[in-house]
Amino acid sequence: MLNKKKLCSIALVSIALIFMLVYIAGAAPFAFITNSGSNNVSVIDIATNDVTATVIGLNNPFGVAVTPDGTKAYMVNSGNGTVSVINTTNNTAYCSVNVGSLPYGVAVTPDRSTVYVTNHSSYYFPGNTVSVINTSTNSIIAMVPVGNSPIGVVVTSDLLSPASHLQMALLLMVPL
Repeated sequence: MLNKKKLCSIALVSIALIFMLVYIAGAAPFAFITNSGSNNVSVIDIATNDVTATVIGLNNPFGVAVTPDGTKAYMVNSGNGTVSVINTTNNTAYCSVNVGSLPYGVAVTPDRSTVYVTNHSSYYFPGNTVSVINTSTNSIIAMVPVGNSPIGVVVTSDLLSPASHLQMALLLMVPL
């Protein structure tokens, strides 16, 4: 009976590790660097540390977030209050979403369904909101009032994250 429990535990650990590796393998091996002064984004291959592409046509890009599967990047354009949606296969912008004044921070949910963008404020531009974007339609589904001058945003992970898979694997290794 003990051997069956150990085999079951080993099988569950193996499955958890496979899910973790599949998740990690799906992520694109690139870094996206916003160049506000140049109005573009440099794409760096992290294996070679070479700039492999430049995304152009942006307006004072500030924040950037990439979907967990690496297929899309969301670039915040602080200069015109938009977010550019980038196809990471060819590194071109194919959509622009009006979000609010002086957007800075951006984050994508682990399931890729929603993007959160902080809208800072200044004397001339009211803000103090977070724009919530539906990624299927690339449209605003909510404007959430927050505190003064929001800049950063982070979305917490769920069971899709590699850390959660590792935690699950460690829990499954506990002797039965």
